[in-house]
Amino acid sequence: MQEESKKKHQKKIKLTTFLISLFIVAAISVGGTYVWTAQTKQEDPISENESNDSGKLSKVEAVYDQLLSQYFEDIDDDKLIEGALTGMVDAVGDPYTQYLDVSEATSLNDTISASFEGIGAEVMKQGDSIMIVSPIAGSPAEKSGLKPNDILLKADDKDLTGLSLNEAVSFIRGEKGSKVLLTILRGETQFEVSVTRDTIPVETVVYNLDEKNPTVGYVSITSFSNPTYDELVSAIKELRTKGAKSFIFDVRQNPGGVLDGALNISNMFVEEGSVIMQTQEKDQDPVKIVADNKTMGNFKVTEPSVLLVDEGSASASEILAGALKESADIPVIGTKTFGKGTVQTVASFPDDSELKLTIAKWLTPSGKWINKKGIEPTIPVELPDYTKLLLIDSTKEYKLGDVSDEVENLEKVFSALDYETGPIDGYLDEGTVSTIKQFQIEHKLESNGIVSGETATAMIEDLRNLIKENDTQYEKGLEYLKNK
Repeated sequence: MQEESKKKHQKKIKLTTFLISLFIVAAISVGGTYVWTAQTKQEDPISENESNDSGKLSKVEAVYDQLLSQYFEDIDDDKLIEGALTGMVDAVGDPYTQYLDVSEATSLNDTISASFEGIGAEVMKQGDSIMIVSPIAGSPAEKSGLKPNDILLKADDKDLTGLSLNEAVSFIRGEKGSKVLLTILRGETQFEVSVTRDTIPVETVVYNLDEKNPTVGYVSITSFSNPTYDELVSAIKELRTKGAKSFIFDVRQNPGGVLDGALNISNMFVEEGSVIMQTQEKDQDPVKIVADNKTMGNFKVTEPSVLLVDEGSASASEILAGALKESADIPVIGTKTFGKGTVQTVASFPDDSELKLTIAKWLTPSGKWINKKGIEPTIPVELPDYTKLLLIDSTKEYKLGDVSDEVENLEKVFSALDYETGPIDGYLDEGTVSTIKQFQIEHKLESNGIVSGETATAMIEDLRNLIKENDTQYEKGLEYLKNK
């Protein structure tokens, strides 16, 4: 455990958590990211919301009966009901109002609880393949020797190639103690490894002292789950004991989470009695929610601080950004946030499926509704253009004569890595082949002038390192704190 803790605190700024355009990442046992701002459980929404309009419901029943009795083949009546529920909710046109079947509801609740049962790795979709981004420290995936850039070909007998990320994850995850036989492609080598699943706690807070400025603590909040408040308090206390006198808080690419988490964490920075946010339900006036040390915790951050945001900071992240910007006078640095200004609740059905329902708007302390608008940063700072480059598909070959947008992206990667590329035009000509060979020689790879496999992986790794070393938003945060 001591070694794991050491790795965690020495970790350099984790840009893979927010560079979603480059690395589309999902926890392997969660199967995707759901943006939430509230969670309430209800006993039985069916009885509570039973319609009195029997005429309209009788039409639904008539269609249901006709399909079961007259359709020329057998129909699964459960599928009809599930489809009707999904269609009814989708007709609302609100992306945050959703009917969740049992498996989707389980994934959502895993996200909120910040723990899950699986192998413990982050994965992403790469072309038609599923690739490991990083095993979680101490997880079954790490203990089984799985490594970043491993391609997952099969889970038991299920071919994962061509599946969506969520579909692939559903075959890899499973109950604690169960085993899954994974077929792995590593470079040119294919092999199998048996992994015993376990309960995996998900760290929602990652932190360290800045290497060059050890009085500055860096704290990344990756989501607002149930344990996040306590994790954040522990992180700040530990950084203080190590000498932190100021803080950079980071919610870039944080999609949100539970409302209580956003309120309690905002309360750390906002003075007692000051407004954190407002909510407005249907046909009601806005209600102000104020900082309250009795109900939201009495832990306070009084040191000079900044908050980093980007276009992936959504929902609960935006509640925090609005509170810090308008009620705590703490600079928000980065780019305009996502713009999700609604609050959801969750009603549970007896079969453990759920209805996620939008019940209110939320407003910033000054009363602004940021839905589809986002929050403008106090100090606007863009990341370098190369952070928006797309992933290179290591399962494909890019060779002399190829013409495509993917080749143009490849040329831009080489340019960002400071290699001579010639015209960036999407045409892989002799000059580009020469560049590829130079790169391969410098990385001790086969010099064949073709980008695939290990060459693509090496390019991705070099780009990752370049991005880590050139975080302009983080650097602006350091600059601001130095002048305080």
